[in-house]
Amino acid sequence: MSIRILVADNHGILRQGIQALIEKHSDMEVVGQADNGLSAVELTQELQPDVILMDVTMPVLNGIEATRQIKSEFPEVKVLALSVHAKREFVLDMVRAGVSGYMLKECVLDDLIQAINTVVAGQSYLSPQIASIVLEGITDDSIFSAGDRLSNTLTPRERQVLGLLTEGMSAKQVASQLDLNVKTIEASRRQIMEKADVYNLVDLTKYAIRQGLTTV
Repeated sequence: MSIRILVADNHGILRQGIQALIEKHSDMEVVGQADNGLSAVELTQELQPDVILMDVTMPVLNGIEATRQIKSEFPEVKVLALSVHAKREFVLDMVRAGVSGYMLKECVLDDLIQAINTVVAGQSYLSPQIASIVLEGITDDSIFSAGDRLSNTLTPRERQVLGLLTEGMSAKQVASQLDLNVKTIEASRRQIMEKADVYNLVDLTKYAIRQGLTTV
């Protein structure tokens, strides 16, 4: 089954170019194009793609708010930010909104294909420049203020699940590793996120790094 992709960018020639390049891969198809953030939200509701390639700065509704709305309604949809912006505020705002990855438009096609496959597998993808920005934000990001106080509320099992999830394992892989069913792992993940007061995998990974439960 092909990976269904929605391309959201306000530059038509870029959308068309991305579609032409992606569709050279038989296991991927572009099911729609959005020229603004509101259109991205509406097309996600209509088409329910697997992955959205989301620009950050778009008219009507920017990529940050569009991502926030999409992840609230369709948490299973993976959003991969594809932007010219490497400024810290843009990156961290997209991370907080719930993206599964962030890469710059200067990337080559092979990197984009790898990123798409990575986020579809339930893992996070950050280009090197972006990863350094996210890691720098760990030390002073207020997202951890509540998490630090709540760290001692995690059970041993939750700590184990957290460690495996942030190493890049899917819920199914963690379930197999721990000889549990997938629903149990998904329930544990929800409980961990509620206790840590984070709601996406990137922030959860940052939380785990701060708690010494995983390494980069």
